[in-house]
This record gives sequence, structure tokens and C-alpha cells, in this order.
Amino acid sequence: MTARTTTLPSSSRRHCSAAAGAILVLLVGGCAVGPDYVRPPAPKVSGYTPSETATLPAAGEVEQRLVLGHAVTAQWWRVFQSSKLEQVLQLAIAGSPSLEAARATLAQAQQAVIQARGGLYPQIDASASARRQRAGASGLGGLNSSGFVSSRSLTNLYSVGATASYAPDVFGGVRRGIEQQESLAENQRYQLAAAYLTLTGNAVTQAIDIATARMQISAVEAIIADDEKNLSLVETKYQAGKAARSDVLTAESQLATDRTQLAPLKQQLSAARHALAILAGQFPAAWSPPDFDIGEFTLPSELPVSLPSDLVRQRPDILAAEAQLHASSAAIGVAAAQLYPSITLSGSLGLESLSTSTLFQASSRFWSIAADLSAPLFHGNALEAQRQAAVEAFRATAATYQQVVLQAFGQVADLLRALEYDAELVAAQKSALDTSTASLEMQRASYDAGKSNILQLLDAERSQQQARLGYARAQAQRFQDTAQLFVAMGGGWWGDERLFPAAPLESQTAHP
Repeated sequence: MTARTTTLPSSSRRHCSAAAGAILVLLVGGCAVGPDYVRPPAPKVSGYTPSETATLPAAGEVEQRLVLGHAVTAQWWRVFQSSKLEQVLQLAIAGSPSLEAARATLAQAQQAVIQARGGLYPQIDASASARRQRAGASGLGGLNSSGFVSSRSLTNLYSVGATASYAPDVFGGVRRGIEQQESLAENQRYQLAAAYLTLTGNAVTQAIDIATARMQISAVEAIIADDEKNLSLVETKYQAGKAARSDVLTAESQLATDRTQLAPLKQQLSAARHALAILAGQFPAAWSPPDFDIGEFTLPSELPVSLPSDLVRQRPDILAAEAQLHASSAAIGVAAAQLYPSITLSGSLGLESLSTSTLFQASSRFWSIAADLSAPLFHGNALEAQRQAAVEAFRATAATYQQVVLQAFGQVADLLRALEYDAELVAAQKSALDTSTASLEMQRASYDAGKSNILQLLDAERSQQQARLGYARAQAQRFQDTAQLFVAMGGGWWGDERLFPAAPLESQTAHP
């Protein structure tokens, strides 16, 4: 077979050149339909509460000062200066299943971005086939005189080749899809940061809960010891005939009542221990956290408070909501692109022959080129409804974003006020403890001298007991609210290099 070359007339060549030029313009100058995402502005507020106090004095206790405009550093829990707490946090970060799940989800979202980017490139596939077929399917033409299939009616067909197809992103549907997937991956990145912040915050909270429970148990044990001392004193006076039997019963009742406070506190301690073990990725039966004491924690004197304009750029829950908003914006473009025509270019090149001996000869070559254009004409308003649904979804996501911002600012406002009240409460409880302790000592001396009765002594003792427990709880609450403020400010997650071991996407940055 002799190959022939066909030459197009000059007018046909001009028409082909014009068509190729038009297609090139569409490919190069195609626009992306749908809105371009604009980042929401920072809230136009200068503070978190109507009036914010710069210093938090506590009358003899540690004075805390709010430092406005300072961001939280990485490993914020180190401000408490507890080596035990540091060890537990390192164990939790390394072994938390929640963090591992969040990392895997982020990696999955990043692969979805790569998959979406593949739509910008041609799709090329290789193929090979070998077929045996019968020529002439009607009547008995394929049978010889003996009634068997004639070998001349059977043929073999061999082919190898490649096909390529390309759908130019003329109206930006693919690009908007990539933008959407990148935003969803960004959302998962901030979900990982939120999981990290939740883990570290909860671990510190449980550690303080352990210290608080142990401190309250010690206080109740001291109260029980005082009760036993009072009972011994009353029994001695009763045996000497200086006290009534009712005084002994009253002292015994007080001792029994105070002993009932131990069991709930011990249960609270066990629950905190188990919760911290789970946060550390350990089984409670196999690992037990250290015995934390409030005295080993240092209350930081300076509390960093980010500016409102910075808070929305560093809290992971706000950033995750914003990334979801960006994805919803891109989804409008994806839906809008369905309303416009689509072009598909395809081609194939290969070899085809009836015999393997001639398969790779020049006469066996074949090729084809095709261009397809499709445009929606009537879909019963389904495509327009799809686009409008994406618009409404964006509006809903925008409202959700605003709600997340409001809740974040409300949380910070609550904590700032709580820290202010904590300082006042600690000072008041310390004063009450000092006063009640002095009063109890006077009542014991008075009762021993026979100048007061047992009821007056027990009233003084109850007041001192309540003041002791109240002071312990107030100290613990101040530590808890201090830790929660660091979490509410973002926890400095962007400074911990261990959080994102995998390389981020090109569109991502190391700092929000």
C-alpha cells in the first residue's frame, strides 16, 4: 500500500488557521466564572469587653497583668513551669489518636487537591488488543462443503496505540473546583490545629483537676483530723464531768459528716487521672499520670491578649470556618460553569493489522483527531437551580462564620472577666481563711476554759473548713481560667513545627 499525502486548498488552510486561532484564544483567555473570594474583614472593635482591666491584683497573691497585642507562644503550657506537665504534654502530642486521625484526614484532603489539579492536563492512555473474529455473519457463507467453519472466514486483528483527550477549562469550572478542594484542605489543616489546641488545653485542664482534687482531699483530711481532735477534747471533758453526752454525740456527728466528703473527691481524682491517660493515648490500667500539686505550678504574671484583628487570623476554629466559606464561594463557580459550553479535544494514534508480522509496518499506522462541543440547551432549570443553591449555601456559610467569630469573642470576654473575678475571689477567700482560722483558735481556747459550748466551737470549725476549701477552689479556678485564656487566644499552634510534619500545599503558609 502506498501512502498518499493530501494538500488542502489555500482557502481551507486559512479557515483552519482561523479556527485554530479562535480555539487558542479560548484556551488562553478563558475566564473563571463565579465570584472571586474576598476575605472577610476583621471585626471593627478595639476590645473584648466594654471596660478591660490591665492588672488583676489579688491582695497578697500573684498579681497578673494583661499584655495587649502579644501573641501566645508555642508550647504555652510551659508558662506554668512544671516539668511533670511538660512530660505529659509531650506524651499526649506524640501518642494522641485524635491528632493522628486529623493528620490522616488532612493528607486525604491534600490528595484530593492533586486529583482536582489533574483536570488541567491532557489525559493520555495506552491500549493494546488482539481479536479473532469471523467474517460474514449471514446464512451459511462461513461453512465449507463438509459443514465446518471455513478457515478463510476467520480473521485476526491486532492493534496497539495511544489515545489522548483534553477538555480546555474555558470557563474556569476546573479551576474553581481546584480552588474549592484547596480551601477544603485548608479547612482540614485548621481542623488539625483545633484538635491540637483541644488536646493540649484538655490535658492541662485535667492536670490542674488532679492537683485540685488532691488539694481538696488534703484539706478534707485536715478537717477530719481537726474533727478527731475536737472529739477527743470533748470526750476528755465528758469523762471529767465538764461536758454533756450530747456534746460528744454532736462532735461524732460532725466527724461522720465530714468523712463523707472524701469519697466524691477521690472519685473526681480518679476520673481526672483516667481522662488524662486517655488524652495521652494510654490505657488507664497501663499508665497513670503523675501526682500533680498546685504548689508545683507557677501562675504566670503576664497574660498575652491578642488584638481583635489578630484573633480572627490565629484561632483555628475561625480559620476553619473561613476556609469553609472560601470553599462555598468556589462552589458557586463550579456550578456556574455548568451553564456554559464545554469543549473536548481528542486524538488517537496507533498501529492496526491482520497479522503480527505486518503490525509494525508503515502501512499499519492510523490516527484520528476530533473536537467536540456541547452546550446545555434545556435542563428544566436544573442547572440554574444548582447555581442558586450554591449561592444560598455560601450565604449560610457566611452566617456560620460570623457566629463562630462572635462565639470566639464571647469566650475571650468571659475569660477576661473570669480572671478579674478570680483575683477578687482568691483575695476574699484568703481573708476569710485567715479570719476564720483566728476565730477557731479563740473558740478552742474558750471551750477548753469552759467559757463556750460545743455548738459555738463547731460553728467556728465549719466556718474555717468552708474557708479552707473555698480558698483551695479559688486558687485552682484561677489556674484553670489562665490556661483557658491561652487556649482562647489560639494556643500558639502555628509555632509548633511538630504539628505539620508533611509539606503544606503551595497555597498554605506557615502562619495564619
